[in-house]
Amino acid sequence: MESSGLPPWTCLSSLIFLLLGCGLPLPGAQGQEFFLRVEPQNPVFPAGGSLLVNCSTDCPDPKPIFLETSLSKESAGSGLGWAAFQLSNVTGDSQIFCSVFCNGSQITGSSDITVYRFPERVELQPLPPWQPVGENLTLRCLVEGGAPRAHLAVVLVRGEEELSRQPAIGEPAEVTATVLAGRGDHGANFSCRTELDLRSQGLELFQNTSAPRQLRTFALPMTPLHLKAPRLLEVGTSGQVQCKLDGLFPASEAQVQLVLGYQMLVPEVRSHGDSLMATAIVTAHTDQEGVQEVECNVTLADQSLKARANLTVFNFLGPRVNFSEPSVSEGSMVTVICTAGPQVQVMLDGVWATAPGQPAQLQLNATESDDGRRFFCQATLEVDGETMHKNESAQLRVLYRRPVTASIIIGVLAAVGVIIIAVALKYAFRMQKRSGSYYVKQETTSLPLRNMQPNEAREEESS
Repeated sequence: MESSGLPPWTCLSSLIFLLLGCGLPLPGAQGQEFFLRVEPQNPVFPAGGSLLVNCSTDCPDPKPIFLETSLSKESAGSGLGWAAFQLSNVTGDSQIFCSVFCNGSQITGSSDITVYRFPERVELQPLPPWQPVGENLTLRCLVEGGAPRAHLAVVLVRGEEELSRQPAIGEPAEVTATVLAGRGDHGANFSCRTELDLRSQGLELFQNTSAPRQLRTFALPMTPLHLKAPRLLEVGTSGQVQCKLDGLFPASEAQVQLVLGYQMLVPEVRSHGDSLMATAIVTAHTDQEGVQEVECNVTLADQSLKARANLTVFNFLGPRVNFSEPSVSEGSMVTVICTAGPQVQVMLDGVWATAPGQPAQLQLNATESDDGRRFFCQATLEVDGETMHKNESAQLRVLYRRPVTASIIIGVLAAVGVIIIAVALKYAFRMQKRSGSYYVKQETTSLPLRNMQPNEAREEESS
């Protein structure tokens, strides 16, 4: 029957490997005169790589050289006193043994293989959205993977400043550090860095850095929020609301809301240093009559500061003076009325209305002396303990003909008429003279006819 056991050489190799691994001497190993060298000695190389191992001896008549390892190997050549082996896919630290029989004695040699790998994950845990100034902040860094751990350090940094350096212990390794948050930390970047230092192995210092995280710090003031708003505001008019806060850091990142009743205002926000000021213009409308609440809300980080004030919106319809007729004749009855809005008390020329909201009125028989007379009305409204006044006046016109004036006008017209008639008669007389008949004397036998000079003609006419 065919044996199902392992080949004899396999069993022998396993036994040798076991004995060597346990540190037990092999028969004939004592007092060996020759050496067996394993190269490279204690190599350090990246995980997953391959390694060429050479075993050589100075024994003059060596038997075949064996390489004992748990790693995958292939023969890479051999000769008198040497043998080479290719190790592949080396993923972890290992120890290899070379052995050879020389003159009936076994000679051995060994080498430690160290594999290095970079961390698979280097992450700084999220920072709080806002960190109060003057309170401790704990930084946490998680590191997964990375070898050899004896050469791996974890460093917490602020910008380029090193805050803490610790060895990577555990899987995953968690490293923490505590810092006191200050105003200077606002906007600072924090990160976590691993350093795999293999310079003692003839290699380099390898660094891996996490993504940075930015810290935002804040400080609230000790003084309260100050809100300034008009106490009274008339419908149709505008006023300014002002909200101010000192000692706020950082003031430029605060959010401000100003509200009148249910109306969101649009504030102009300005900051200077640790001071914040928001102003808004508010216009009163009819539907807002009554007591309205003005609220200022300042939000920074997850903190809110509020201030409230009352604003009373009122509608003061000023007085109006009206006449029963805009122009009246002398001797007519005239009614003068003064009206105003609800809850307004009016007084017309010293006469009060019977109650607030009621009109005040006067009646008079219009005379010549009332023409051009002004009637004054005063309106009074009390709002929230404050008394306000408005005045209005109107002028009365009375139609009549003063006697003296009429006589003067008639006299002037008569004089003008006389002058016009006189001028017209004189003009007509002159025109008649120029258009009259002229008579020529008959000839006489004694005197010849001759032309007369103008002067002679006039003398003749006059005779």
